[in-house]
Amino acid sequence: MTPAGTTLLGLTAADVGTLLAGLATLAVLIALYAASTVRDPMARRVKALNERREQLKAGITASTAKRRTKIVHQNDTTDRMRTLLKSLKVLQDDQLKQAQIKLAQAGIRSKDWAIAIIFGRLVLPILIGGAAALLIYGMDMFPAWSELKKFGAFAAALLLSYKAPDIYVDNLVTKRSAAIRKGVPDALDLLVICAEAGLTVDAAFARVARELGSAYPELGEEFQLTSIELGFLTERRMAFENLAERVKLDALKGVVTTMIQTEKYGTPLASALRVLSAEFRHERMMRAEEKAARLPAIMTVPLILFILPTLFVVILGPAACSISDAFG
Repeated sequence: MTPAGTTLLGLTAADVGTLLAGLATLAVLIALYAASTVRDPMARRVKALNERREQLKAGITASTAKRRTKIVHQNDTTDRMRTLLKSLKVLQDDQLKQAQIKLAQAGIRSKDWAIAIIFGRLVLPILIGGAAALLIYGMDMFPAWSELKKFGAFAAALLLSYKAPDIYVDNLVTKRSAAIRKGVPDALDLLVICAEAGLTVDAAFARVARELGSAYPELGEEFQLTSIELGFLTERRMAFENLAERVKLDALKGVVTTMIQTEKYGTPLASALRVLSAEFRHERMMRAEEKAARLPAIMTVPLILFILPTLFVVILGPAACSISDAFG
């Protein structure tokens, strides 16, 4: 028991108990809210797919540029960024296209974010670099540093601020590609079943997207978008090429190549997809075995630092106590 009048950081025992009870109540309320408001992972993606369908319709049915402008949403902030970048002559078409491809691979459909990425590359070095120069040279926050160390810190701040948007997008691309990779073998198995059942390619993609939407929402979104493009684009090859461009994954590019060859030469789709599915499952098993083979080397350092000292204390502790008592 805590003696009367004893405080911890100015709080008595009753205050600490009340605070812990309040935190526990808040955690229970948050858990109940999270359990009662389970969101459908495909809801936001379905909305984005519907917007893509409307854009494809606009590109097909709109006869004038004015009617297309009414359908496609315009962002005033993005327009101002675009105007500023064009006035500075730093906005290039190939750079903008590359940024749009990266954003599509990260799951960001809006092309306005490509302008924001390029604008961030221009503005962040000025802001963060200026702040670093003010702190290091203007205010002399680190007087013990040498001139070389100060310049290194300033250069690192400039480089990181310039690469920060690309690093963030690359991180999103890596996570999304890993999530899609897990569902590719299952998706191919379902495509084989749909092809053998007599469904067309666009109907098979839509069916697989509906079945895998809950387990693999990213892959379901891509398949649903491919099904929409197969129904609206003039060339079906473009829909498959767009799928390979939107997903940074070699396995899916192999699937796209197989689909294009099947459409071109009329080869059996089910047998080709069955072979690809077996290869991807074998590759996934090899990746799991590779991770399992790395475990002994990875566990060596935790074993030496944490497990062996505890084991020595448990085994040798009683003997040490007995020896100490005997000599005492």
